[in-house]
Amino acid sequence: MKFYWIQFVPLVLVGVFILLSVVVLTYATKRMMRGRWNPLTSDLLRNPGESLRPQVDDFTFDILGLGFGLFVVPFIVYTQVVTASYLTKKPPSLFLLIFTIVIGLAGVSYLAVQIIKLMGKRNKLRLGLDCEMAVGQELNQLMLHGCRVYHDFPAENFNIDHVVIGPAGVYAVETKGRAKPDKVLGADGVRVVYDGKSLHFPGWSETEPIAQAKRQAQWLANWLKSAVGQPIVVKPALALPGWYIDRKERDVVVFNSKNSSFLAKSLDGTVMPANLIQAIAHQVEQRCRTVEPFSYRKKKMKKE
Repeated sequence: MKFYWIQFVPLVLVGVFILLSVVVLTYATKRMMRGRWNPLTSDLLRNPGESLRPQVDDFTFDILGLGFGLFVVPFIVYTQVVTASYLTKKPPSLFLLIFTIVIGLAGVSYLAVQIIKLMGKRNKLRLGLDCEMAVGQELNQLMLHGCRVYHDFPAENFNIDHVVIGPAGVYAVETKGRAKPDKVLGADGVRVVYDGKSLHFPGWSETEPIAQAKRQAQWLANWLKSAVGQPIVVKPALALPGWYIDRKERDVVVFNSKNSSFLAKSLDGTVMPANLIQAIAHQVEQRCRTVEPFSYRKKKMKKE
């Protein structure tokens, strides 16, 4: 019974090493931030893909943790055999060697499969983040045309990727990142056809992005009516960066984010008053200014 517990000494040492490392890093971080305050007195506006970044980071940390396990599992298995052999003064039996190898391979295989799955999910999120940033940077150019642009607008249990407020009205912009096929298909390989119901990509079709854009625009219209105090028309828009868009219908603005200046131009000649633009922008900005500065703690203001 005694040597049974000794066999687990390597595992305990690894756990103690990890715990001490976490404690030391936490203490060092707090010590560096001691006695300093962040000079910013208000929260920051949300950036494009603000809600995706922590998800990507979470997947990265999970992958690193499982990757660490790929090295730890063989080490633990090996030390178990060596420790048992040393204590019993006998070479490990064939059964023990085979059993140990099987257990080690099973553990490593399980971790490898989980890492591959997480990497696939992270790649999809990274593509979405890249596309939201690209669309956001293009839409920011609309501020030169008198528009207000906000990103990652937090709604109820979901986020609207971009909100554009300008003389031509209000747009709720949803961004979808879709990877292109690696086969050479000519112009048809980069074309998306919107027929009013579905998005037809080369090899597959989708309807949910259109429905999502409409739902989000309707939700924002209802929220703005309550926040501003008068009905506000919100137009749904869908950005597919990097694709050539062939629009058969125009009930939803489907575009590839390039040359998006048309969002600032009214097609029927009606222009939203400047005071209404300001009122809408004020309400949207209050909801988007939620990012706390993280370099140092923000000094709490004393209540008078």
